[in-house]
Formats: sequence, structure tokens, C-alpha cells
Amino acid sequence: MAFITSGAAAVSGASLTARRAFTGAAVCPVPSGRTSPAAATWSMSAGGLRTFLVGGNWKCNLSKDAITSLCKELAAAPDLETDKVEVVLAPPTPYLDHTRSVLRQDFEVAAQNIWVGGPGAYTGETAAEMIKDVGCTWVILGHSERRNLPQIRESDDFIAQKTKTALSHGLKVMFCIGETLEEREEGRTLDVCVRQLHALAETIGADDWKDVVIAYEPVWAIGTGKIATPDQVEEVHEKIRHYLAGDVNDKVAQETRILYGGSVSPGNCNELAQLPDVDGFLVGGASLKASFLEVIESFKSDLAATV
Repeated sequence: MAFITSGAAAVSGASLTARRAFTGAAVCPVPSGRTSPAAATWSMSAGGLRTFLVGGNWKCNLSKDAITSLCKELAAAPDLETDKVEVVLAPPTPYLDHTRSVLRQDFEVAAQNIWVGGPGAYTGETAAEMIKDVGCTWVILGHSERRNLPQIRESDDFIAQKTKTALSHGLKVMFCIGETLEEREEGRTLDVCVRQLHALAETIGADDWKDVVIAYEPVWAIGTGKIATPDQVEEVHEKIRHYLAGDVNDKVAQETRILYGGSVSPGNCNELAQLPDVDGFLVGGASLKASFLEVIESFKSDLAATV
């Protein structure tokens, strides 16, 4: 199915005053036997807005000393208004324990991967129990590099099973989805995102979604300097929410946070934060510097858009 354009919300005017509210009419594929999301209606009151979340994925970067220095710089900023914004940083696995020990307490720590099963004879893997033991509360799963790097190539089902494992051990999950440039040019953006999400919806229960955050990351915009337009971002996020309404339920569609990840920087974060269905960011390279604090501050643009 081709990706269907339905006129994404503008970044100004009346659409912003209606932030986080929608009466369904978008078109998106839903597996057979499910309710069409076109029938879904929901509205989020001002008191129930989805809390903005900013994640920093350090990938395979930084040394122990560099992490210590960066954490000191991040500590210079004022305390977070944790009812308005959450911050989660994901260092390389060898530095999880160290990062938790030097990082300010109002920032959380995520692992970048876990093993699908428990402890045992799995050389090179890290069990969810171990991740929790060093102070992690989150894990990033399904990142495009783990889906698409030829040396790794994790499948949709394997990522869904990892997510189930993480949730069963009390970890929250940033579940990454997104299309390659080739898939976008072929008009398959939505099909790809739905396929990746459907594998998860078939694996976890409706109640489990409360601990899942979706991160939409167009692969062609990660670390390339290519930036999706606000209209492109909002269009996909809106349709993800419609998919959730049809394949899971309205409550999950209403409450699940959808982050954007794709060359997010201090230069574009404020505009993107105002989009009605963008609930935060998953940041790569820009999270390796103290200027990451500017991305965190974009939650204020998010709040302003609801007024």
C-alpha cells in the first residue's frame, strides 16, 4: 500500500491549540479482523497530556572520562520539571554502571540492547536482570542500526520478543521503527512502520503498552544531515496513532508517546516539538555534547503549543 498523504497538521494557528486531540479520519492499513482506526475518536484534556521525553542514544561513542566530563556539564543545568519532561541517556553497555553513578539523579539511564532470554550460556549478551542491576530503567530496542546493519539484521519478531522480555522484567522500552530511503521513495513508509508495530502488537498485551514509547526514526535522516520536514514528521506520527487505535485500542493510541529521531538538533528541535503528535525526541549525535540541554529545553515549545 502506498503511503497516503492526508494533509499533516500545520505548526501554527488553530491546529496547535488542539494539540493531542483528534477525531479519527486518517487512512492506514489495519490487519484483518481489527477495528478500523478511522472509527476511533479521542480527546486528551490539558491535565492528561503525554509527558515530553528526550532520549539521548550515545551509540558506540565516548570513553569513561568523556562520559564523566559530559555528565558534569549536564549537571550544571537547573533541575528538571519531571512532571513536564523526562530525560533518558543510553551509554554503551560497558559504561552503564559508571554513567548511572556520575549522572544527575533526575536523568534516567537506558541500555541500548538486551538479550532475549535470561542469564545463561549466551556469550557476549546482557540479560535484562543485569541491566536493571546497574540502575537502568529503560532499554532502546529495534533501532534502525540493529534492524539494518548487515552484520546484525534483527527481525521484527526477534525485536518484539526482546521487548516482551524487557517489559516482563520491569524495564520501559523505546521501540524504534522507521523506513529506509528506498522504502520511502517506493511509497512504503506506512507499510514498513505498521509491519514493525504489528509484530509488537501480536507479542505483548494491551496493558503492556503503558511502558512502551515509540520512536519513529526515518533511516534516511539519521546521521545524514537530511531532515524530514515538519509536515512529513507529523503525517507519519499521526498515522502511527491511528494504527494503534485500530490494532490495539483507543486508550493506547491516546496515551502512547511517539518520539521523533532523525538528525534532531538544537537548530530544529523547537519547531518539531510543537507538532501535535510529537511527544519528544530520540537524539543521536547531538546528545554527545552539552548543547543537548537545548534539545531538552524544547519541551517548553511543546507546552507553549498546547496553550
